[in-house]
Amino acid sequence: MADSLLLLKRVSSRHTWLRARKARPQLILSRRPRRRFRNLRWRSRRRLRRRLLQAQAAGGDWLQGGCLVSGAAALQRLKTSVRRRASSPEPAEDPIPSGPTILPIPPVRPAGSGRAVLLLPLGQGFTFSGICRVTCLYGQVQVFGFTISQGQPAQNVFSTYTHSRLTINAVHYSVHEKSKKEMKREARVLLRPYLNQDDRYCLMGSFSPLCSIVLLERLKTSTVNFIISHPGLSYIFVQEVRTFQINSEYFALRSVGIRREKKKTGLRLTESAFAVMEELVSISSEEVDSCPVILVCGCQDIGKSTFNRYLINQLLNSVSCVDYLECDLGQTEFTPPGCISLLNITEPVLGPPFTHQRTPQKMVYYGKTSCKNNFENYIEVIKYVFSSYKREAPLIINTMGWVADQGLLLLIDLIRLLSPSHVVQFNSDRSKYMPDLTPDFVDDMDGLYTRRKSRVRNRGFHLPEFAESLEFADEEKESPVMSTGYKLMFVKSEFVTGKTPRNRESHNRVLRELAVLGYLSQLQPPVPKPLRDLHGLTPYQVPFNAVALRIIHADVAPTHILYAVNASWIGLCKILDDVRGYASGPILLAQSPICDCVGFGICRGIDMEKRLYHILTPVPPEELRHVNCLLVGAVSIPQCVLKSQRGLEGTIPYVTTDYNFKLPGASEKIGARESGATYKEKGHPKAKFYRKTY
Repeated sequence: MADSLLLLKRVSSRHTWLRARKARPQLILSRRPRRRFRNLRWRSRRRLRRRLLQAQAAGGDWLQGGCLVSGAAALQRLKTSVRRRASSPEPAEDPIPSGPTILPIPPVRPAGSGRAVLLLPLGQGFTFSGICRVTCLYGQVQVFGFTISQGQPAQNVFSTYTHSRLTINAVHYSVHEKSKKEMKREARVLLRPYLNQDDRYCLMGSFSPLCSIVLLERLKTSTVNFIISHPGLSYIFVQEVRTFQINSEYFALRSVGIRREKKKTGLRLTESAFAVMEELVSISSEEVDSCPVILVCGCQDIGKSTFNRYLINQLLNSVSCVDYLECDLGQTEFTPPGCISLLNITEPVLGPPFTHQRTPQKMVYYGKTSCKNNFENYIEVIKYVFSSYKREAPLIINTMGWVADQGLLLLIDLIRLLSPSHVVQFNSDRSKYMPDLTPDFVDDMDGLYTRRKSRVRNRGFHLPEFAESLEFADEEKESPVMSTGYKLMFVKSEFVTGKTPRNRESHNRVLRELAVLGYLSQLQPPVPKPLRDLHGLTPYQVPFNAVALRIIHADVAPTHILYAVNASWIGLCKILDDVRGYASGPILLAQSPICDCVGFGICRGIDMEKRLYHILTPVPPEELRHVNCLLVGAVSIPQCVLKSQRGLEGTIPYVTTDYNFKLPGASEKIGARESGATYKEKGHPKAKFYRKTY
């Protein structure tokens, strides 16, 4: 800096002044007050902002009182503060202070390749995007309602861009009476396997009583690798965003595969939601003889699914397992779309549905994402699945977001059929009006298939006539279901969604396709083995006369059945009828059965000479031995699976440029699938159509 000043005194030309300015060290800033951005042009503002951030990352200067303080001045102030502290008497160390110590930014330190250590003071959170494995090294943290304590196994956390970002929160935990010095010594010992001495010293400088230390590790799963292998889907987990804050924290988090996000992008629940969950968790923990049956209802895009995940995680903190009944055909949580299922959940749910596809305890493939054309079959399927609930764990019932007109009457039928002990109703100022579903309101309303019941003293109703009309089992007829009323609980939702009436259907379709891809990822070998193309996997060969066929969503002529089955998403089911004994096939069913579904697969080809179906499925062979029925519904294979078949030369299977829309059944309005019977690539001179022939 002195050399540059001498140069300015000798020659005052503009060229020499610019050379001296460039020769000045880039990361050392002057002591004069910070420039005001509004007095500079945008390029100057951008350049000055970059220098400020670089100086901050270097750690030499920082802002104090509106001025940039140099390293020498900062050191002088630090020495002065040390002298003042030494002159004053040092108070005795308290075991634990009453209030939390709040730091501006939770510090992050790199812990080797693909690992980082995060220190969280009590009451603070770390909001991030991406996927990682979270281990609590010291203290206790909470992610999406699930508590991770010191010594517990690591948890896989998926904070994707399709849903609200997740936050790691430091929560209060009970400790024995220890001084701050003892707590720091214990934490320092736990950090030795992960951090070197300098990083430990830097991190422990921000240590405060009741803080938590978390290890973040890079996570690689076959599900994530399979989804991002398809074009256009890599943005779901990681998005490259330009940022000027390039520092050690940025590189540490980048090596893990995550990025710090603003707090406002994280998941936010209202006080009413927390109050309802607290009461439900308390009831589930205290009741011994009976388990609560919780039915969650509300309109579309109001936060029911998010509430259910959070409630499941909260319950798993106090109980060993939670049962979950899925009644929403379009947005299923643990299975591909179009299913009604009952599951027993024993592990936390720390991500969107396509990251935790699981095997249900009982499942029926309904075959469509809506029940508007067949309410009676929908009720029968729910009754069939609900009969497997053993009342040994709390049950959460997820319902559809259709709560207007016939949808409301159908919801009343479900309340009478399932007899919940608690009904959680979501309301919002932005949603359509929905009446309060009090027990009196339900008693006085006729459903689609049930009639109003007269009130009795306990405000309940019994269903002997309803049981006969719905054909209950013999043991249920002997002791008809009694409903003693339920407690109605309201949740005021402020859930913000990016969906609009225009893009809602396309957005939901993307989530359904991701759920299918998440299920198909079970075909891939575990990491670190490389991915395998679906057309390169060996399929099962199933004879025509070993299974029966049924098209659920449309009426198809028998001569076109095999065209509809080929390259389709099929449900692998078990029916009570014996289909063996037929000399040849295919065997066609006259009506859609209500039967158990053990899983799903893709019919990747049909051999007419050997009369065999070629089926790809992750269902284990011991389960496939019981499959004797194939159901084809309105759920299609994602188009990215057909379009991204690598290693093929020439024409791609099931992709054609010669398609006649004038043929009967070729229109999207007649027998079209959920994602459309055809697909047209826009903006391409030679548009390709990906067809599904019926």
